[in-house]
Amino acid sequence: MHIREATIGDSESVRNVHLGAFPPGEGDLVSGLAVNLLTENVVPEVISIVAEVSQIVVGHVAFSPVYIQGNDNWQGYILAPLGVKPEYQHSGIGAKLVKHGLALLSENGIDAVFVYGDPGYYGKFGFKVEAANRFATPYDLEYPFGWQALIYRELATQVQNIKISCVKSLCDPALW
Repeated sequence: MHIREATIGDSESVRNVHLGAFPPGEGDLVSGLAVNLLTENVVPEVISIVAEVSQIVVGHVAFSPVYIQGNDNWQGYILAPLGVKPEYQHSGIGAKLVKHGLALLSENGIDAVFVYGDPGYYGKFGFKVEAANRFATPYDLEYPFGWQALIYRELATQVQNIKISCVKSLCDPALW
């Protein structure tokens, strides 16, 4: 398996990964997000990574920046989406993609990474529901127990409801 940065030329492969990884309907929504993130032009930039087996893209993960109002020194990201083609699931590819992305982010001195997903899965990487409690999402969550964070550096403020905002591609309530 080979892990590398995704490019716009990977759009169709990335779309197919997520269409296969998620059920009908949800796959359309998530694959659209994944492809849109490949062209998102923001600072800091979106980190999009693919896993290849025999030069075929079999997995994809994206990390896009999130922001908190009034604190330009704080740097956070959200992990979304993560997908692996069904025939390659349960082989550790998703975990390797997540670990690779988290390593890249931690090298850049980020403050926090968020994820909205299964606590049983993402807890293996250090994500905690309690760590995300003080951060309010841009939209109401259908499954609030899935909102988690991995905190690298605590905020100096004691404010409880810190509202985060996200990149344009994630500004769709259906994704939350």
